[in-house]
Amino acid sequence: MKNKSYIGISFIILIFGIWSVPKIITKFKKSDLHLIGKVPAFELTDQNNKKISDKDYLGKVYVVEFFFSTCPTICPKMNENMLLLQDEFYGNPKFGIASITINPEHDTSEVLKKHAEELGVKHYNWHMLTGDKTYIFDLAKKGFNMYAGENKNVSGGFEHSGMFALVDKEGNIRCRKDAFENPILYYDGLEEEGVQAIKEDIKKLLEE
Repeated sequence: MKNKSYIGISFIILIFGIWSVPKIITKFKKSDLHLIGKVPAFELTDQNNKKISDKDYLGKVYVVEFFFSTCPTICPKMNENMLLLQDEFYGNPKFGIASITINPEHDTSEVLKKHAEELGVKHYNWHMLTGDKTYIFDLAKKGFNMYAGENKNVSGGFEHSGMFALVDKEGNIRCRKDAFENPILYYDGLEEEGVQAIKEDIKKLLEE
């Protein structure tokens, strides 16, 4: 009788174990987002005069943008949309933002701190970063392949991409694919569609 009970219990445990395996596999499965490559290494100074590097973001899903505090054109809209991302993931320690100025000669840590306060930056993993101008331009154009440059003939004196880069917990740049299965590379930081898409994909990466 004892042997029959033991066999019965063992059978139940075995079936339960088999049934549980797919759930465990699903939980740790990578999302369908395309892997572009490693985020370029960087080290800059944030609004609190603290050195921040790409390594400080490891273990976090984060968004990267290039901007400048006196930008009169696309930056206000990018700021508005980045604030939406802050609100969506506020309080989540696994989420972060890296806002890198392309006018570091003006945008010192002190200037960026005031700018952050005026914008309503509250998330402790949102770093507004400054440093050497040549270093930052190389990081934008050669590291991320996102345009940034000076142009005295345009309003504000600088031009830059309005796109957001999405980086996973392991430091990989990731993105979704379009209707033709082509990687979009970066997300439109100016349009509602792009912001909604990056929100959805941040959630996917947070679950990985």
